[in-house]
Amino acid sequence: MARDNADTDLDRELEDLPPDLRWQEWMRRIEAVLFASASAVPREDLARVVGQGASVDLLIEDLIADLEGRAFEVSQVAGGWMLRTRPTYAAAIRMAADVRDQDLDLREYDVAVLAAIAYHQPITRDGLKDIFGKEVSRDLIGRLHARGLIGTGPRSPQRGAPYTYVTTEQFLVAFDLESLQDLPDREQLEDAGVLSATGA
Repeated sequence: MARDNADTDLDRELEDLPPDLRWQEWMRRIEAVLFASASAVPREDLARVVGQGASVDLLIEDLIADLEGRAFEVSQVAGGWMLRTRPTYAAAIRMAADVRDQDLDLREYDVAVLAAIAYHQPITRDGLKDIFGKEVSRDLIGRLHARGLIGTGPRSPQRGAPYTYVTTEQFLVAFDLESLQDLPDREQLEDAGVLSATGA
């Protein structure tokens, strides 16, 4: 998110303010950056708007407490933070706002394919076929790619090597994961019936 042409006029240290007002201003700056960003903002980008030595983690903790009881919250996803509407207000948003483009509308099989890609990435279509016992349609792969949930992974340097698929940052955001290490373990998936259904 950081820009090379950052505004050099930003007073990061705010030494003319008393410590409590300085802290409040740093919190508001972080809130403004999170509000304006469509993707997760990493710690190093947030550190650019606060004083040197200020703890971004402590500022985020205070911002989380400050937003308690409000319609949105700070979520830690995809290696950074973002502001999100609390799930309690999902029905109200769907009723009043046009969010069709944001609705994932995934079927159980789509989620199983995403899980297979997440756990076995980078994986080819043949690899997915081995897991599911049948071809995964190009149409499904295309839909997952169009929604930004998967991307093209590395290919072997040999001529004609197949494409591989990997999950994206949008996948992490959509499923509220900070990183792939936050994926449920295999036992949890077996208990939920996802792995047994896929044969993974």
